[in-house]
Amino acid sequence: MVEGEKLLTMYRDMVMARVFDSWMVKLQRMGRVAAYTSSEGQEAIAVGAAHALRPDDWIFPTYRETGAYIARRVPLEVLVARQLGSVLDPLKGHEVLLFGGRRFRIVTGPGPVAAHLCTSVGFALAAKYRGEDTVVLAFFGDGATSKGDFNEGLNMAGVTDAPVVFICQNNQYAISVPLSRQTASESIAVKAKAYGLDGVRIDGNDIQACYLTTLEAVEKARRGGGPTLIEAFTYRLAPHSTADDPSRYISREELEEWRKRDPLKRLKKELVSRGLWDEERDRQLYSDCDRLISSKIEEVEKAAPLPIQAILEDVYHTPPWHLKEELESLK
Repeated sequence: MVEGEKLLTMYRDMVMARVFDSWMVKLQRMGRVAAYTSSEGQEAIAVGAAHALRPDDWIFPTYRETGAYIARRVPLEVLVARQLGSVLDPLKGHEVLLFGGRRFRIVTGPGPVAAHLCTSVGFALAAKYRGEDTVVLAFFGDGATSKGDFNEGLNMAGVTDAPVVFICQNNQYAISVPLSRQTASESIAVKAKAYGLDGVRIDGNDIQACYLTTLEAVEKARRGGGPTLIEAFTYRLAPHSTADDPSRYISREELEEWRKRDPLKRLKKELVSRGLWDEERDRQLYSDCDRLISSKIEEVEKAAPLPIQAILEDVYHTPPWHLKEELESLK
């Protein structure tokens, strides 16, 4: 069982992630954000796993790990600027759905699904060869397990005993493709056995399970015990992205059944039962998060927009002639 103060911290992070997502979706509908992928329903995994790491460990995310960024204490104005495309955006408008930053030990994810899994293993091996005891945590979805990168990454991790922990956020849908069309295996965790890895399936809506299982896997990797594949079984309560209409492939009954298992409601109930929380403090927390994010949005919107040439910055050391011409034409 996780001690109360730790649970309270993780609950606050989950609520902040939920409110942040809600704001970004609203801004996208207003045309102020290009696109967004909400983590609604999956906050326990990203927050719980991130809290199991040391500050010097590294995270390889996808596009649904808002909770991990908040748990890593990435400033809210940085996350807002990432979406609004101002000069405050450290990634200068590139890869709009993704986030990364060296000072937070977060490696910017790739656009193609699963492409970062092999890279995460190589990164972990580099740390191992240097004699460092840092661990790499790589997130991905159930759809990624149908890609060759997943199999190649796990195979290399198993062969080399790389200090990496793989976390599959199995929300049961790869956009509109259900898990039953992704694999005939009884689970995703069982796939670890073929590569000599430990594999475990957990309830991804139980933050205590997410935190403690990840903590155990991380410490095992740190001791030289090799990689672990964690399958966190959960559900995506929001659309895949703001460009998706899940009503075309998910029934209302199925969605409502999973709303009853909302990880925020579950943790709140646990905190109340321990005498650590109540409705008044809960309302105040949501209100505080909403007000803080709103103020950060106003702050970021006062900043200048990204200059046109940002589209070429940090891509080429020397931009090719045809892109220079296009830039001049654009100006």
